[in-house]
Amino acid sequence: MRRPPLRVADVFRTGWEEYDRTHRVAPHQRRAVRHILACRTAALGGHLYRCDRCGRELPVYNSCQSRHCPTCQTSAKEKWLEARRAELLPVRYFHVVFTLPHELNGLVDANRRVLLGELFAAGAWVLERFGADPRWRLAGQLGFIAVLHTWTQRLQEHFHLHGIVPGGVWQAERQRWVSRRGKWLFRKDSLAKAFRRRFLQRLAALHKTGALAFTAAAAPLAELTRWNQLLDELTRRKWIVYPKAAAGGPEQVLDYLGRYTHKVAIADHRLLRLQDGTVTYTWRDRAHHNGLQTDTLPVTEFIHRFLYHILPDGFPKVRYYGWLAAAHKAALLPAIRAALQAQPPPPPLQESLAARLLRRTGVDIARCPCCGQGRLLKTLTRILPVRGPP
Repeated sequence: MRRPPLRVADVFRTGWEEYDRTHRVAPHQRRAVRHILACRTAALGGHLYRCDRCGRELPVYNSCQSRHCPTCQTSAKEKWLEARRAELLPVRYFHVVFTLPHELNGLVDANRRVLLGELFAAGAWVLERFGADPRWRLAGQLGFIAVLHTWTQRLQEHFHLHGIVPGGVWQAERQRWVSRRGKWLFRKDSLAKAFRRRFLQRLAALHKTGALAFTAAAAPLAELTRWNQLLDELTRRKWIVYPKAAAGGPEQVLDYLGRYTHKVAIADHRLLRLQDGTVTYTWRDRAHHNGLQTDTLPVTEFIHRFLYHILPDGFPKVRYYGWLAAAHKAALLPAIRAALQAQPPPPPLQESLAARLLRRTGVDIARCPCCGQGRLLKTLTRILPVRGPP
């Protein structure tokens, strides 16, 4: 039988006890780790499957379905993509990225829920006002999806939003769609200045009302002089916003967006080796033509970096705005399609998860891993009971 691939859960099993004993761990991080360790193990129960060719019986354990578990994201992503496919329009799409300067990392870390919420709000505020502004030749309502990421390829802090925007606006009073033409959704320098101004205004207001916390990393900012220096520094520097047209048609854009919506800090397939208290993984060097590199970290450091990117409970990392918001989509999407004289996409295929994954990824999870030829069939009379934690 082929050796199973390395998983993030395997790294946690080798170092979690020591890390938990020697480090402070927030409750929401501890819950996420508990889910990751239990995923696809007897702790969650499962079913027994039998190969229709070689007759071998194999246990298939249930998944944890945690949004922070790398093993669970493929099926969750496919379900999400099927729902979003029903919202596609035959228009050009744009990919927008809003990035916070690294000088804010310590402050954001001390105020995750508040400042990451402000990151969403500032990005949406700017896009909505640019879309409604006649000088950009649109003057209507944008619709867009925003996805939060907090990491780099090496699991370091990097707070930014990915937004996918159908290229145009809905003018409700005229019942018409106005398309955005050209390579850029809006002028990127203008968008970056507006984003910087809006976020810093909100930051100053939160500081004035005492709504911000200051941990050890951000303690110096509690002094008014240092705080004003930080605002001056952030006002002078250039903020990064990227509003370029996405490559390909709507289907390709949706697949591209799916890579971002259900990503966790690192996927299982990037892990290469786990030995001698270290873990080796791959990463792409964006500064040098996406060249593939490797990095080796002590297991405790890998765990520390992974935990850093676990979001607070109940904090939504994917949000919908404008005519794509839940409050407007049911009424406005059919109206926009009518204005574009476009038919809705065909309904999703009624197929199993195994068939969907095979069609879209080429991975056949129903193939027997022992003989490599037979099909795994569920033994309906054998349900594996839930056992204790791994």
